[in-house]
Amino acid sequence: MIKQALLSVSDKTGVLEFARELNAMGVKLLSTGGTAKLLADNGLPVTEVADYTGFPEMLDGRVKTLHPKVHGGILARRDFPEHQAALEKHGIPTIDMVVVNLYPFQATVAKAECSLEDAIENIDIGGPTMLRSSAKNHKDVVVICDPADYSVVLAEMKANQNTVAYDTKFMLAKKVFAHTAQYDGAITNYLTSLGEDKAHTTRSAYPQTLNMHFEKVQEMRYGENPHQSASFYRDLNPVAGALANYTQLQGKELSYNNIADADAAWECVKSFESTACVIVKHANPCGVAMGVNALEAYSKALQTDPTSAFGGIIAFNTVCDGAAAEAVAKQFVEVLIAPSFTPEAKQIFAAKQNVRLLEIPLGSGLNQYDVKRVGGGLLVQAPDFKNVAENELRVVTKLQPTPQQMADLMFAWRVAKYVKSNAIVFCGNGMTLGVGAGQMSRIDSARIASIKAQNAGLTLNGSAVASDAFFPFRDGLDVVVDAGATCVIQPGGSMRDQEVIDAADERGVVMLYTGTRHFRH
Repeated sequence: MIKQALLSVSDKTGVLEFARELNAMGVKLLSTGGTAKLLADNGLPVTEVADYTGFPEMLDGRVKTLHPKVHGGILARRDFPEHQAALEKHGIPTIDMVVVNLYPFQATVAKAECSLEDAIENIDIGGPTMLRSSAKNHKDVVVICDPADYSVVLAEMKANQNTVAYDTKFMLAKKVFAHTAQYDGAITNYLTSLGEDKAHTTRSAYPQTLNMHFEKVQEMRYGENPHQSASFYRDLNPVAGALANYTQLQGKELSYNNIADADAAWECVKSFESTACVIVKHANPCGVAMGVNALEAYSKALQTDPTSAFGGIIAFNTVCDGAAAEAVAKQFVEVLIAPSFTPEAKQIFAAKQNVRLLEIPLGSGLNQYDVKRVGGGLLVQAPDFKNVAENELRVVTKLQPTPQQMADLMFAWRVAKYVKSNAIVFCGNGMTLGVGAGQMSRIDSARIASIKAQNAGLTLNGSAVASDAFFPFRDGLDVVVDAGATCVIQPGGSMRDQEVIDAADERGVVMLYTGTRHFRH
């Protein structure tokens, strides 16, 4: 039975209510500092740890709970007679529950004005020690580090005469070890990111030792291929707007490839301010379009490459209404993503239970890092957050773009960012016309993009073209102009830039430089 609990929390969410319930069940309350004051001020009988141990808090609060009367009461095995004899000899009661959450180290170091001294003083010592002691002895001690678990524990205690089932205690212990590992990892990341100057005022975005922590969402039936096992993990605190914030409304279990392709579609579609639709197949957009509503955007996106769209992933950056749902439901689609679905849309897909509907709140957050696993290591980089603004573009040809050409070029450039390199994208009137992706040579991507447009019965006359990196020779430019393009946007930066500019002037087309490359591997 739980007879005595120690509560010492930085995050005091719900702790007063929890303590009241414990007190009502006859549990003695021990506490420290601000937590003890909160409980006492609200009329709860609470014993300060300093009074309990007979030893005062010292060193500005650095030493409070580091005492045998605390850790003996936590770590003693109840089924070991010699442990019980030691407790009796030294007058140490058992502590059956420990409720602790830690100093806000991560919130402290996230502040721009945080000094090394501030960071050091927010490294909790007693808290992790009590948590780990309790989690180690979880057979006999209930340990809580998350206020969300208060209600779970109370419900069990009320139903089982102040006891908690072993499975629950084991679950809470696992949670504690994950929590303290994350906490120590955050400290390591911070300290090893500091420069070598005396004051340690400089800080690198890439610490010498990098700790990353994720929680498992689900195991997959298999990975990219049936002979590979796989699981999906998400950040402990996913950024706003990230795929990991999805709610699956219906459909089969998501697969490894579903999640990878859904992320590609969602990242692309949410980059548009206007109503847009993106269709992805094998991690590449095969159709992207803007429209006055979701139906128009989808209809235009589908025109680009209806063959590749079969069995693809579709994403909207606006509500999926009944009209759009009815059109999408006519096709074979693996996953449909939107910020929300109308009741009519949900009803339409209720008849197609295999279609996975994902609802994801829009947001502009970015992961701290992009990572790629390689043999024996990890490549880590900042995410590609750059969206080139119109005033950053440079016209390098004699011809100037018309307003319509500028709009088409900006649209094409936005799409090219999400196409695997080498990327060539033909666009016009707010929709993709042909997409060439992932080829070893840029000229092959250009040819494939024009062939895709021909296969879909789309004309490229007057189209805009985006190239994710520079044209190394004029031949790539000639291919897109021969196909019908009248304006081109590319980063520039080739040794033969002038040759390509001269070719554009010779062919009578507009060319803009972004100064930014968007390789995507």
